[in-house]
Amino acid sequence: MLTIGVAIAVPEPWAAQLEEYRRAIGDPTASGVPSHITLIPPTVLPIRDLDVLEQHLKGAAAEVGPFRVHLRGTGTFRPVSPVVFVGLAEGISRCEQLADAVRSGPLAVELDFPYHPHVTVAHHLGDAELDRAFEELSGFDCAFEVKDFHLYVHEGEAGWKVRSTFAL
Repeated sequence: MLTIGVAIAVPEPWAAQLEEYRRAIGDPTASGVPSHITLIPPTVLPIRDLDVLEQHLKGAAAEVGPFRVHLRGTGTFRPVSPVVFVGLAEGISRCEQLADAVRSGPLAVELDFPYHPHVTVAHHLGDAELDRAFEELSGFDCAFEVKDFHLYVHEGEAGWKVRSTFAL
């Protein structure tokens, strides 16, 4: 069995800035989780399904062309989930379209929560740290073109590593 995830990577220099912020605030997941917009959350699959999965993701990538994402400001899922995130000011509907294309066929997974594209910046922390992240990153602002997405594989203590990239 293999734990996979599918996501849009936040490009540099913003990815490193957000990852460093997560480490500095004490987020225990910071070192192993690259900055990203989730399309498929962590999912356990048999290793033998990887070829079928990669073909499916290649097809999903062909359904959605490149698009712009503008990240701006913070939000939270509290009290439902102890998460602070940077929100999307632009690109929400295109992320939703891509996520729908990805979450079909061999990846027709049930989500625990409705899909809401975002970039997590604080998770598994106390209220004080979550409040701090919400405030300190409220002015975060960047924009970039999404030209691809990645299949990630969880490699234990090493965290999430890119296995394959799919061009839009």
